[in-house]
Amino acid sequence: MGKSMFVTVGTTSFDELISRVSSEQIVDILKDLGYDRLVLQIGRGTTEPNSYRTAKFSLEVFRYKDSLAEDLKNADLVISHAGAGSCLETLGERKPLIVVINEKLMSNHQLELAKQLHKDGHLYYCTCSTLGNTLQTMDLSALKPFPPGHPEIFATFLDKVVGFK
Repeated sequence: MGKSMFVTVGTTSFDELISRVSSEQIVDILKDLGYDRLVLQIGRGTTEPNSYRTAKFSLEVFRYKDSLAEDLKNADLVISHAGAGSCLETLGERKPLIVVINEKLMSNHQLELAKQLHKDGHLYYCTCSTLGNTLQTMDLSALKPFPPGHPEIFATFLDKVVGFK
């Protein structure tokens, strides 16, 4: 059995990420890396790839679920937008994470959050255009676990990143 990758955009719309990660180029990279399952949570986006299953690869697509806990638990790698909730939930599950920055969002703190969590060694971050290179060059064994069970640490960190402290 191969590996599974889970992609989440939370409750937002990030069609560029969904299109990119389900592209033939990225799927080929995933296959080369030993992944045989790609699960996309597409939120309220308008891009909705067709689910399919072949002998060597499956693509599953859904909009929302009450909980993503099972999808995170089953994932060997998570790709997410840079929403604080998605990042915290993934890091709390001790799953390797690549955050993809939505460059079309203005006046948000996604880039600052991703940069700091990367600097601290917890995740990789990229843009849609650099996702393929990130997948091919990442070393998931180099990632450090995020400290568990201390939401106040994340809250303080987030306050610092967004400029509240």
